[in-house]
Amino acid sequence: MKIAFSKPSQPTTGAVAVGILEGKVLTGAAQALDAQAKGGIARAIAASGRFEGKKGQTLLILAPAGLELSRVLLVGLGKAKDLDALAAQAFGGTVVGQLLTSGDADVAVAFDVIPGSPLSAAEFAAQAALGARLRSYRFDKYMTKQKKEDKPSLKKLSLMTEAAAEAKAVFATLDKVADAVFLTRDVVSEPANVIHPESLAEKAETLKDLGVEVEVLGEKQMKKLGMGSLLGVGQGSERESKLVIMRWQGAPKKDEAPVAFVGKGVTFDSGGISIKPGAGMEDMKWDMAGAGAVIGAMAALAGRKARVNAVGVVGLVENMPSGTAQRPGDVVTSMSGQTIEVINTDAEGRLVLADALWYTQDRFKPKFMVDLATLTGAIIIALGNEYAGLMASDDKLADRLTAAGKAVDEKLWRLPLGESYDKQIKSDIADMKNVGGREGGSITAAQFLKRFTNDVAWAHLDIAGMAWSKKDSAVCPKGATAFGVRLLDRLVADFYEEKK
Repeated sequence: MKIAFSKPSQPTTGAVAVGILEGKVLTGAAQALDAQAKGGIARAIAASGRFEGKKGQTLLILAPAGLELSRVLLVGLGKAKDLDALAAQAFGGTVVGQLLTSGDADVAVAFDVIPGSPLSAAEFAAQAALGARLRSYRFDKYMTKQKKEDKPSLKKLSLMTEAAAEAKAVFATLDKVADAVFLTRDVVSEPANVIHPESLAEKAETLKDLGVEVEVLGEKQMKKLGMGSLLGVGQGSERESKLVIMRWQGAPKKDEAPVAFVGKGVTFDSGGISIKPGAGMEDMKWDMAGAGAVIGAMAALAGRKARVNAVGVVGLVENMPSGTAQRPGDVVTSMSGQTIEVINTDAEGRLVLADALWYTQDRFKPKFMVDLATLTGAIIIALGNEYAGLMASDDKLADRLTAAGKAVDEKLWRLPLGESYDKQIKSDIADMKNVGGREGGSITAAQFLKRFTNDVAWAHLDIAGMAWSKKDSAVCPKGATAFGVRLLDRLVADFYEEKK
């Protein structure tokens, strides 16, 4: 779908979309359209009964007489004072969600200055374009027999505003972030016979085209480094485990300490010898969503030429049961030298992150580390599918992550850490065990990870409930969400990027 910006004009083909404020208040653009339709828009709203212009409400009508169009989409904006960036994105996404498969190839969206809104017309149009692009995502490459009415018909979305040039300039940066979101959604959506450690490492290597330095370590190299924790997870698979290191040197001072992101990349999680139940196991293709988010975040920073030094490290493994697989009761030695008793081979993500975190802090001496992982089912029980869990050793980092998440609607809820939780992972025969019982399962998993951060400021995001959605939202169709990409990009942009 092509997105274009233009000065306001009267479309003569396709569909048009306009916003309506709460209380059935027509915006200036809607009033102009209503005048051309000889009051047809206002009459349609009056006749609808329930359309009030509340946020997210829609009313799709056939174009009234006087408009040479197929249909008109009215989208509720809510209150003018609430029309921030997220509201603008929701508006654009709603337009695409309603008209993507409508049969129309062209849709024009009319904007104007809305008194009381915190956004300028240019900012609103640019953010609406971002929402439209995010909502247009589809993963249908394996569908060979789609019905015509299910296929996208929308080819071009034209956003009409007097500030078209300014809106286009603002969107240029946002578009790079959308590219990164799509990259992450793609790799998370792919089945495990397509995305595995080798092929995901190859995907990460495509970031070289954006100026990212990419290094891939194989099992021999990791063995020399002493990564027994990560390697133990993948030893039951025929696929070779990988560690991918991505570096973006965008800060004016190339020797400035980087920010660091670490991702869990279990490309398929059968549970290993502690095998999962069959029902729903197909979902475990997206147990690499943390790694996918880190790859996407690095693509976003490089794509928009962020003035920051950043490192992304992802541990890529496949957790399979076989004659060579790790057993419950095995003891492994991590890169840090700490030993781990493996009580449950399905608590494997923390074993991967243990070595990845230690490697990152040891080699790069970062300002902080943030890890992302679909780590525990317990976080879904605690927070559902509304918030990702946040556990951190540093209050400032936690607060900044929370603020960044709120700004992009990737919400975080902080959970505690503490010595009493840490005691739950005490082992009788090793330095620690990889599970601590059912109580506080997400927290004890984080306590485990903290032992491999070596006192570097660190935060852990458990995104198990957020990586995949079973329903559409305004800016994301059901499926892979790419949760974390925009959050990390915003974290850098707001707090760590050197301004020009």
